[in-house]
Amino acid sequence: MSATIADSIMPDNAAFAMRLARNIKGEVLFDRASRGRYSTDASIYQIEPIGIVVPETIDDVVAAIAIARDEGVPVLPRGGGTSQCGQTVNRALVIDCSKHLRRVLHVDTARRTALVEPGLVLGHLNNALRPDKLFFPVDPSTHARCTIGGMAGNNSCGSKSIRYGLMADNVQAIEAILSDGSQHRFGIIPDNFGARIPATVADLMQRLRVLGATEADEIAARFPKQLRRVGGYNIDVLTPAARASGRNNLARLLVGSEGTLAFSAAIELVLHPIKPRKVLGICQFSTFRAAMAASKHIVSLDPEAVELVDRTMIDLGRGIPIYRATIDQMLIGEPDSLLIVEFHGHEDAPLLAKLAELETLMGDLGHPGVVRAIDPVFQADIASVREAGLNIMMSMKGDGKPVSFIEDCAVDLDDLADYTERLNAVFERHGTKGTWYAHASVGCLHVRPVLNMKDPTDVAKMRSVAEEAFALVREYKGSHSGEHGDGLVRSEFHEQMFGSRIVRAFETVKEAFDPIGLLNPNRITHPPRMDDRTLFRYGPGYSPISDFRPKLDWSDHPGPFGGMLGAVEMCNNNGTCRGFDSDVMCPSYRVTRDEIHVTRGRANTLRLALTGQLGADAMTSDAMADAMALCVSCKGCKRECPTGVDMAKMKIEVTAARAERHGVKWRETLIAELPRYAPFMSRLPMLANLRNYLPPLRWLTERFLGISAARRLPVWRGDKFLDKEVAGAPPAPRGDVYLLADTFNRYFEPENLRAALKVLGAAGYRAVIPKTSGRPLCCGRTWLAVGMVEKAREEAARTMRHMPDDIPIIGLEPSCLMTLRDEFRSLLPGAATDRFAKRSMLLSEFIAREKPALTLRPLPGTARVHGHCHQKAFGAFPDALAMLRLIPRLSAQPIVSSCCGMAGAFGYQAETEATSRQMAEAGLLPAIRTATGHDYIVADGTSCRHQIRDLSGREAIHSVRLLERALID
Repeated sequence: MSATIADSIMPDNAAFAMRLARNIKGEVLFDRASRGRYSTDASIYQIEPIGIVVPETIDDVVAAIAIARDEGVPVLPRGGGTSQCGQTVNRALVIDCSKHLRRVLHVDTARRTALVEPGLVLGHLNNALRPDKLFFPVDPSTHARCTIGGMAGNNSCGSKSIRYGLMADNVQAIEAILSDGSQHRFGIIPDNFGARIPATVADLMQRLRVLGATEADEIAARFPKQLRRVGGYNIDVLTPAARASGRNNLARLLVGSEGTLAFSAAIELVLHPIKPRKVLGICQFSTFRAAMAASKHIVSLDPEAVELVDRTMIDLGRGIPIYRATIDQMLIGEPDSLLIVEFHGHEDAPLLAKLAELETLMGDLGHPGVVRAIDPVFQADIASVREAGLNIMMSMKGDGKPVSFIEDCAVDLDDLADYTERLNAVFERHGTKGTWYAHASVGCLHVRPVLNMKDPTDVAKMRSVAEEAFALVREYKGSHSGEHGDGLVRSEFHEQMFGSRIVRAFETVKEAFDPIGLLNPNRITHPPRMDDRTLFRYGPGYSPISDFRPKLDWSDHPGPFGGMLGAVEMCNNNGTCRGFDSDVMCPSYRVTRDEIHVTRGRANTLRLALTGQLGADAMTSDAMADAMALCVSCKGCKRECPTGVDMAKMKIEVTAARAERHGVKWRETLIAELPRYAPFMSRLPMLANLRNYLPPLRWLTERFLGISAARRLPVWRGDKFLDKEVAGAPPAPRGDVYLLADTFNRYFEPENLRAALKVLGAAGYRAVIPKTSGRPLCCGRTWLAVGMVEKAREEAARTMRHMPDDIPIIGLEPSCLMTLRDEFRSLLPGAATDRFAKRSMLLSEFIAREKPALTLRPLPGTARVHGHCHQKAFGAFPDALAMLRLIPRLSAQPIVSSCCGMAGAFGYQAETEATSRQMAEAGLLPAIRTATGHDYIVADGTSCRHQIRDLSGREAIHSVRLLERALID
């Protein structure tokens, strides 16, 4: 073998970065934190890249590859970075296609093809195709964030491969950039020969054709006869048999090559008609083996998909609030395993007949009881659970996690029950157990043994389990790599699985396409050992820093810093936060599409900082501050991240550490101390509001405090809410409740508190506001927002002291009320705080729980309701809608949107005001503009109401005011 780029000495990185910056339009990221964020994917590995290019155009890609080739730097194409085998990490120049290279270039509805750029997200493609009643059918569970280029690199499959095949079966052609810089369209092999074909490409084609003819018999003998075979290169397309069957498409060879052969500049996809109807049957099994044995019989009914859910996934899923109700609805009793069977079509009657056949089959097999899922909402909820399967499994707390290294093996359905039983025995011999889920229809189950990758003993177990598992796969003539690719974790086993002659053929293909080893070297061919701990995320030197002390309680997690590092490590990099289909998560990423501004990127930055991998004082560095700058503390990740990464809480720790080291600036002090000075400012409202009406004052506050002159601050009210307004109220028939009269509603929108008094009174309750010797009570959120944790802790203790009785605490402002329910537990952990949190609820939650008999008049019309992020994060938004739906003839319609973008002071800060507007434009403002002038605009968050008024000109009101308006006196 000749020397390759991977063997050569790396250049001076600064000079390399400057050369790239001069020659491309996109971003060039060579700083330490950025390299750290791109050093991991969803695998167990971590390899720091040389740098990152985020190209704006394909011309940028061409230029970057040329410069890297000239400088002797390998190149690694990257999409969503969700690969589970380590194929998207390398010591290379990473080219991140996901931010800009995401156009649909052309759709031919007659030919049913689409030409797309590599960074396009699958879900976004299918949204664009829906008006033409077409879709791209390869559907990995990561469809909301995986890119077409990444899917092509992995040869992705998904749940419906039994019907539509793999990515290789659905790619018509690839317009590729080779390592020498030449560009060529790879498709059906005869198309690749002609007068216009460059000599180098023609030579490449001829070498491949000779290889296919020479190795045809060996390929036929050694390649597994499995649909789910994605290991190595698809060199079977080069054989005479492939030509005879029409499968001699060189795009199939590039598919599954993991960026090692060429860069896919554009990909032509095969589209299919949408089947508009579907039904699901959820089969219940008392044992795992019974489910495996039933799979081959279910497949005889010609389903679209058959997906496994095992007992571990059931139990872990029930522990995640967002999935609990759906999983309970899927079960009859307490089964050990489920098979979710899908039938798709164009009419309901044949599909219902299929469900009946399934029920009969299950009865005949001795497993009666099938949960029918016919309602589209229930079906969508089931899909959410299934798609989150990996992340649900990874929600185990502690160092032991289900590890991805043998999860893609595929065997014939006739062998599935025996294979899985024997593999479970392997796990048992090694003192562990496996978690199982996914594609029972094609014999490809995602199984992950629970191991601790920080423990050398468990790393040794991993290799032993891999070797024994792959021996079983060989025995059953199965495929050792059935969906997620090869990368680092499986490439070294190609020789055992395929034989040395096939592996030499893979090497010949690699050398023919990339003779200098420029493209993602040492993946698929010439790989390192899969258990080389120097390549691990948790390598031999992985340990926490010694000079950091968290301010909050993290005892729900094991590990250093009282559990905080364990909480940060819950991020497995699978990238759910990069999707656009969640209720909230992640608003900053939806605007910027930058890895630094997504929950995963922040968690990786934190993990690296807490373990000393970003240098000294990284927790208080500007790089860390930059990573947190656009986090709006929406808490969306707390609920919507299947592993429960709570970035809002982590941001408090970062902000507190930075405040402790660098102090708190004037602007942040003004924000924090609002509850203290509000009683005094409210006495002079005209003076306090002058800044809003005098442009010079606006300019001064921006110049010296960083408060945007473009924004109008909340207006101090002369008719502020006073505690005496509840004094002297007689006892009520249903008892007392505490009313949390928060700072914002008390001084800026007192009509909301007055409306709450009327509603509570009509419901039969007396509202009580605790008497204090000083200023009113507060949740402490303003102090937490700027890192003044001790002051917030003092305020939490003060609030709890003044609300001692075991009666409900009712709030109107979601961010304040949820602080009582969430951050108080981290500030003052213990049973007393837990009890306090449990009796704290929003008015709408209280109404939903108590169901008081309110007499309401009709309010004909429509209420467009925007949910506050914290309402959604704690599952309280449905209760807000339900409360409004008590009003006769009022249609309460939720606005589909993420964060409004105001987020406390975020929208007022000069440096983030523009981002705040972009967040609002992502969903909220377009929805407001479609509302009629007669529609009510409802938002329970004070920040949300101000954002709506400032940016749309529409007045939004709190839901309690609509309820008050409907009361019959």
